[in-house]
Amino acid sequence: MIRSARARLLLGAATIVLAYQAANGQMLSYNSGQTVSPAFEGWEKNDDGSFNMMFGYMNRNWEEEPNVPIGPENTISPGDPDQGQPTRFMPRRNRFVFKVRVPKDWGKKELVWTLTTKGKTERAFGTLREDSLVDNLVQASEQGALGAGISSPAIRANVAPTLTLDGGDRRAQLGQPLTLIAFAKDDGVPAPRFGPDSREARLTAAARSRASGNATPPAPTPRGTVAFDPATQRPPSAITVGSQTGLRHSCFVYRGAGRVTFTPAQAKVWEDTRAGANSPWAPRWMAPGLPADGKYTVSANFLDAGTYTIRCLASDGALNTAKDVVVTVTK
Repeated sequence: MIRSARARLLLGAATIVLAYQAANGQMLSYNSGQTVSPAFEGWEKNDDGSFNMMFGYMNRNWEEEPNVPIGPENTISPGDPDQGQPTRFMPRRNRFVFKVRVPKDWGKKELVWTLTTKGKTERAFGTLREDSLVDNLVQASEQGALGAGISSPAIRANVAPTLTLDGGDRRAQLGQPLTLIAFAKDDGVPAPRFGPDSREARLTAAARSRASGNATPPAPTPRGTVAFDPATQRPPSAITVGSQTGLRHSCFVYRGAGRVTFTPAQAKVWEDTRAGANSPWAPRWMAPGLPADGKYTVSANFLDAGTYTIRCLASDGALNTAKDVVVTVTK
């Protein structure tokens, strides 16, 4: 009883704090005008003994995509100021965006990403502290693909999707769409948690099969060939980050200040926990006619001249694979 009373007291106090924050505007969200914070996600060890420092960021805007060119306001130290970091920042939380390789004798030094937005400078400090070690299971958990404490041999053996792009760097002209073709494949792990080929659907099908006396349950529906059916599957309004896993693909601007539109419209690739809103993988799963052969065709239309890095991202809901193409756009 004492423990329950203490829990109720703490819950009541938390409710008061949240109410106070909301009343004072501390939980408001903004479409634009807010800062971007760099984040150190952790490190991984390479086979040759070197290490990868892994970084992401939090863009506090729901819509604005700040552009911060490489230089004093977007730099990594020590070493080359340009070590592959983004210059175009997608809204909300973006995890495991890029890696910086450091030598095996790195020791206790720090790798610092300095980012200035809206006149505010913030830094992310990468170190090889033991508690910052990241493996695939940690990434899956951080991406929201796993529930608390969930693990299995299959999940631990999961590997990221493979992704290849057709062709190398490109040239394009204003107003003339550029076709990008990507090929993505995955091992099917983790299985979708909802939908026609989800574990939930397979268990239901197996139970119905046993009830009907059929010893062989129906085979799973091939991924990417069935449209969302609100009569039999979970409605879009209930889908949040982590509720969907399975292969999906998106393209977006990783570097470049100009305007770019994509056809078909690309799923937003940041975390968004609002009910029914875009998340890294939900929209692509709900869209009809996903390519069963893993071939994704996207048309990019550039509205401003300049040099762009277009990033194509394949995700199985737990692990991501990114490939970049540099496009030089002229009038």
